Amino acid sequence: MTIQAASAVHVRTSHVRVLNLGLASLLLIAALGSVMVGAAPLSIHDVWEGVWRHSGVSGIIFWDIRFPRLILSVAIGGFLGLSGAALQGLLQNPLAEAAVFGAPQTAAVGAVAVLYLGVSDALSFWLPLAAIGGALLSSVALYGLVGRQAGSTRFILAGLALGSLSGALVALIISLSPNPFAMTEILFWLMGSIEDRSMRHVLLALPFVVVASLVLLRLGGGYRALTLGDDTAASLGVDVGRLRLSTIVAVSVGCGACVAVSGTIGFIGLMAPHLVRPFVANDPKRALLSSGLTGALMLTCADLLVRLIPSTSEIRIGVVTALLGAPFFLYVMLSDRSLYRSEGP
Repeated sequence: MTIQAASAVHVRTSHVRVLNLGLASLLLIAALGSVMVGAAPLSIHDVWEGVWRHSGVSGIIFWDIRFPRLILSVAIGGFLGLSGAALQGLLQNPLAEAAVFGAPQTAAVGAVAVLYLGVSDALSFWLPLAAIGGALLSSVALYGLVGRQAGSTRFILAGLALGSLSGALVALIISLSPNPFAMTEILFWLMGSIEDRSMRHVLLALPFVVVASLVLLRLGGGYRALTLGDDTAASLGVDVGRLRLSTIVAVSVGCGACVAVSGTIGFIGLMAPHLVRPFVANDPKRALLSSGLTGALMLTCADLLVRLIPSTSEIRIGVVTALLGAPFFLYVMLSDRSLYRSEGP
């Protein structure tokens, strides 16, 4: 490596560190707002008192209501942003996210099925296991349809087909539900929400999300190599088929756990990587952590927004992300695709 190239890499690394530090700082500010805002507003003094006291009004509000909700918004938003960056790096496609492989949709089928059949309630460990099982089933079906060495286009088309089929199955389950109250609950749950979540929900999802996130972060070098093409990446020692399998399984596990406790929340995985990519020189590896922080910040802010909008009942967070994400999706689709060519490691 020449002195000029080494200097450029060092500058880009410094920029990424500053970016991540800035995102982390904004996330801390949003987190503070998240524990202060709600039906019973808390002052900074109340929050500080609540942190150190598990009794009293401030302690109960903080530990039983606000803190679990904050942890879930950070964990779920962070994983959605991270998984979106991983899939975009894997497929070299700026429109890729978890929904491309049908993972959230099939996870929803698994979760809705166990709720409909009465196998478990919303606080049972069977719920995330069923959702993860549904998401993993989509991975198995995907590889069965297109094969381990198939191109990205076939993966995307097959994933979209699986997602459409899963959506139809969820609609069928809702239509067959004999209990109108259960049907309403499932419909609202599918809109995406982290309202009224407890530490039990955190324990249901967080272990799976953390493990899946660590796996994706370790695969960053493979995504960087793929910017040179599959053949070149293979010549550099990257097992492209194994990289795809590992990514899809990790995304399926993480998405299944997220869907189990929050329902379907879309577009975070699309928007977060796109927002950070210009600041990381279009490097897929560097985009991973930055996208995770951006996703966490976006979902935490969206959760704040649904509590600030005046309404008779709290607006579902999935509705907010969809209203923001759909126009963003159209913008990305119509924008110059040359923006997504990697500048190299």
